[in-house]
Amino acid sequence: MNELPKHKRLCGQVRISRLYKEGKRFVAWPMRVTWMPAEEGRQVMVWAPKSLFKHAVDRNRLRRLMREAYRLHQPAEEVRPCIIAFNYIDKEIQPYAVIEKAVVKALKRIKNDE
Repeated sequence: MNELPKHKRLCGQVRISRLYKEGKRFVAWPMRVTWMPAEEGRQVMVWAPKSLFKHAVDRNRLRRLMREAYRLHQPAEEVRPCIIAFNYIDKEIQPYAVIEKAVVKALKRIKNDE
């Protein structure tokens, strides 16, 4: 199945606001990554701002590309659980190869920081 299941998506305003308040941040261009350890499971959130991309089709495409790159390169479940947010910060839509490279770089950095 080619999708990211619901239990692996970060939901809930309390958890998201806690992530942005207490989480660690770094930039893996063209994304800003915010992450923090969690109690259970590994969850991810992808975000493309409306202020940079006025058309919903552009935001949806970026979110789809980031989710797909994460899904293909997500770490094994034996890795310590954490929650991750990928925020797209570039003003132009980059090709999938660039986004995939950034996601892999971010996941390696998170693994090394754990």
